[in-house]
Amino acid sequence: MKDLLRSYGRVLTALFVLAVIGWGAVLIVLPQLTMIERAMTPPKRQLDSSVAATLRFDASTCQSVLKTYEVEEEAPASNGGLAIPSMGGMAIPSMNSGGMAVPSMGGAAGAKRPYILQCDRANTHARLVRGEGEEKAYLDELYDLPLLSVDDARPIAEQLDQAAKIGALADDLYKRLLAEEANRSNLTLSNFGALTSPKLIPLTPERKAVEQAQLGNRLYGLIGLRFEKDGEVYERLGLTNLTRTLVFAMMVTALALAICYPIAYKVALATPANRVVWLMLGLIIPYAIVELMRIYAWTAIIDNRGLLNSALLWLGAISEPIQFNRMPGTIFVVIAYTYVLFMVFPMLNVMTTLDKNQIDAARDLGASPFRVHRRVIIPHAKPGIAVGCIATFMLAAGAFSVPRIISRGLQAEWFSQTIYNKFFESENSNVGAAYSFAYTLVCFVIVALFMWLMRTRLKDFARVR
Repeated sequence: MKDLLRSYGRVLTALFVLAVIGWGAVLIVLPQLTMIERAMTPPKRQLDSSVAATLRFDASTCQSVLKTYEVEEEAPASNGGLAIPSMGGMAIPSMNSGGMAVPSMGGAAGAKRPYILQCDRANTHARLVRGEGEEKAYLDELYDLPLLSVDDARPIAEQLDQAAKIGALADDLYKRLLAEEANRSNLTLSNFGALTSPKLIPLTPERKAVEQAQLGNRLYGLIGLRFEKDGEVYERLGLTNLTRTLVFAMMVTALALAICYPIAYKVALATPANRVVWLMLGLIIPYAIVELMRIYAWTAIIDNRGLLNSALLWLGAISEPIQFNRMPGTIFVVIAYTYVLFMVFPMLNVMTTLDKNQIDAARDLGASPFRVHRRVIIPHAKPGIAVGCIATFMLAAGAFSVPRIISRGLQAEWFSQTIYNKFFESENSNVGAAYSFAYTLVCFVIVALFMWLMRTRLKDFARVR
């Protein structure tokens, strides 16, 4: 802060500090607070008021549909008892007449109408949403409503009256529940519980024996993610997906480090100055292309008829195409390629500050190349390695486009895909927010643990420029 004040004065320093605070508040703090609030709010469809609103909607829709049949019953009286064609000139098929048209004669007021879903659901004995282990609850029993339903065996007029009564009761109850829910706190941790709740995995005895022999399922069993109870197999699918994604992200980070450390060393310490520019251009130019285009380019390489399979088939090395899009290793390679610069440049920036005389001195003292790297280069480059590993791990853990495009749904989804599906596919954004916030916390813990293991502090990152 003193350096800022000395260099830019109070006014510019104050503006800079305010800009940083505003940036942090708008882009970091407020989104996380919003995510926490949504994660601790039960989904609307789980509220009792939502069940009442659904009942009101079904009763209203039932009335609208029944009115069309009421008109058809009344119309023949002014037409000499002749049948009136239904909408579009087509007769309404009956469920009990083998698809034959049922004439709407004037004296058939008690005839059974076709099945109407909303009328079938217009029942005050609607089940309320409750968590696992809680007793079942029903709308009429909990809120003292009369047991009403729309009886399809009654005349249309009576069915309309029944639907109207149900709709009125549901509307009054909905307004009352809405007011009560607005005046009480609905915060809950049940959305986080969805991450750890076990799900029944229906398996035949043969399939069960096969899956129990798999190494991955054995490991899940050892850490409590998969277990057997009363002869049935249960699995904590949310935690299983989270654990698998984190392990994959760590493996991607290790792969990227193995690839990028020799590159950074070569460019920074083992290349004449006149060649460094060409090596840097070779690293940077491919990344001038849009990321999605580079990912889709990989599909042309690993496809069943792609470059790699075509070359192997032409050489006679294989007789059938290799299903690369079913292999997790393919995703590892593509993610490492996609984010390679985030690993290379932090190490490169730190290695360029190393005095080459230290390397020469170590060699003169008889140190082997391995010992030179272990005792001289790696300790000096440790902040760059830490920054590169953290950046690559966080990007890999949050990767969405690479697993989605490369696997094409043929592999287990990554946790980022699960969060996306909760928000946009299943419209379960409250659980998705809980997943997202929990995932962020877990990643931060892993990063803090990594920094502790590397013996690096935040001020050490200042060496990475």
